[in-house]
Amino acid sequence: MKKTFLTLAIAAFAAGTVSASSCGSHSKSAETATQTAAVTEIPKNIVETAIAAENFTTLVAAVKAAGLVEALQGDGPFTVFAPTDEAFAQLPEGTVNALLKEPKKLASILTYHVVEGSVMSDQVVDLNKAKTLNGQEVRIAVKDGRVMVDDATVIATDIPCSNGVIHVIDRVILPKM
Repeated sequence: MKKTFLTLAIAAFAAGTVSASSCGSHSKSAETATQTAAVTEIPKNIVETAIAAENFTTLVAAVKAAGLVEALQGDGPFTVFAPTDEAFAQLPEGTVNALLKEPKKLASILTYHVVEGSVMSDQVVDLNKAKTLNGQEVRIAVKDGRVMVDDATVIATDIPCSNGVIHVIDRVILPKM
């Protein structure tokens, strides 16, 4: 449904640009500006949002290495607890490079950061656990006014995506292996 809407929005933008080109320059620029604003307001999917944020380069590289790009660009909705580059840097030296060479293990860790459905911050605080796409459950708690997912602190919430939502966490969370 959302892909269909995006396709229709792009088609409408293209049609408007073509029809505007045959009109005067005033109507062309006004119409094109309005249509461009409408198209740019459509949220990006989870992967596109992570790439655009620029503080998830390690996460994006890991998603690519694990073969999860298509899944996280899918319809969803998904809730992603996304560790920042700084969170990955906290892992012992060599861990990330070793995981990049083990796609299956990496996929297990990454899917532990993803919950099915779009769970917004006002809903997260009412949970004490959530089943991840990995099949295991993450623990969720509010401690000293902060939301914790396992041992990670949620540092930013409710980043909207066309196929879900991202909550930023300060650590990489690990499933039981």
